[in-house]
Amino acid sequence: MGGWFGRAWHSDVGYSFRTSPVAVAAAIVAFVCLFCAVFANLVAPHNPFNLASLELMDAFLPPAWLPEGRSRYLLGTDDQGRDILSAVMFGARISLFVGIAAVMLSVAMGVSLGLLAGFAGGRIDTVIMRVCDVMLSFPPILVALLIMGVSRALFPNAQDILVFGVLVLSITLTGGSGWVQYARTVRGSVMVERNKEYVQAARVTGVRPHRIVVKHVLPNILGPVMVLATIQVATAIITEATLSFLGVGVPPNSPSLGTLIQVGNKFLFSGNWWITVFPGLMLVAIALSINLLGDWLRDAMNPRLR
Repeated sequence: MGGWFGRAWHSDVGYSFRTSPVAVAAAIVAFVCLFCAVFANLVAPHNPFNLASLELMDAFLPPAWLPEGRSRYLLGTDDQGRDILSAVMFGARISLFVGIAAVMLSVAMGVSLGLLAGFAGGRIDTVIMRVCDVMLSFPPILVALLIMGVSRALFPNAQDILVFGVLVLSITLTGGSGWVQYARTVRGSVMVERNKEYVQAARVTGVRPHRIVVKHVLPNILGPVMVLATIQVATAIITEATLSFLGVGVPPNSPSLGTLIQVGNKFLFSGNWWITVFPGLMLVAIALSINLLGDWLRDAMNPRLR
């Protein structure tokens, strides 16, 4: 086992991963969920969103192990005859796409503003931090609901790509799961790093401030950012699921896990529990595995806990 993978496997972080059963189990669950979501077209037994293949006579079929279940629908069907297992895989792909895209945008925005606030200081730091305080004073879901509601009022006939873009932007701008956490974390790390000897030496040798930030300071603060990004992926996915459950998330023709849970919730008390339970279990599996990996990564990258 050579190359960068071999070095990573035999490093302190790799040893911490190998000796942590919780991290290994979480990684396996996360990999299976990610694989099924990314390759849903190949893995899923049916295409649940192909209207031509739907059979309304197969609606409300229970899971295969129940008396009226059928083997071709392992987890049952919904009110339109869609295979729940296939719908969960396709829905997980949309949820993961929105969550990862929102985290990437949040990292880019939060890290940039955090570097600027921490290294520049003065009024720039004050303005950015006050904006962060204002964003944190509003409940994240209400901010996302406001952005999605205004966008739908302004663009009632928007294309799906625009709806996805606004959804990602609304999650990015929320205080609890968006750019604010990265900005505050990076600012604190930069204020520690900017007074160290290597930064002072770079200033003395005439290196420009932006090059000091990019070449010297940024690589030394990526650890906390990676840990926070890992944990925030789960938070962003749950936020997207909440918005979709409330009916202001992804388009109805491209339902995510939140949309599937919302559809199944209508039939929960009529005995068709599988329509909402299995998408909910998939959401829990994704969020829990990512959170456990984030907790492990936080401990593994903390020298005091090694």
